[in-house]
Amino acid sequence: MTRFMTPGPAVATDQATGSVDHITLTGLRVRGRHGVLPAERELGQEFVVDAVIWLDMSPAAHGDDVTLTVHYGELAETLAGIVGGEPVDLIETLAYRLADACLAHDRVTRARVTVHKPAAPIPLAFTDVAVTVTRDRPADPAVEAGARR
Repeated sequence: MTRFMTPGPAVATDQATGSVDHITLTGLRVRGRHGVLPAERELGQEFVVDAVIWLDMSPAAHGDDVTLTVHYGELAETLAGIVGGEPVDLIETLAYRLADACLAHDRVTRARVTVHKPAAPIPLAFTDVAVTVTRDRPADPAVEAGARR
């Protein structure tokens, strides 16, 4: 009798980052003063942030060591500080700042951030307005220059 080995479950990798590991933070609620209207700056409103960061979690998992991953509590505090901090006109600008903060962690290769503005000043019935940006860690110019030689 011939036995065939069946492969384990297939794991799809993210083509851009090479990683399937990610941390998701959903529904972070923070009061901010972002918007183009004076009332938005004066009164403020609640913003909701969702963030996904891609990184290789195998060192943290194998070592059971939080210092080898991104501490999601600290990430949430960083993002909340940005939303509650210096106001900007556009939530697009805010989303880019949040994505940059996610990518500031050396281990993060990609970040996707959605900023929800459920109380946007729209004179119609609506549920939500949201902007999503996805940013990859910029390539290292020194590595890129070496690859072109």
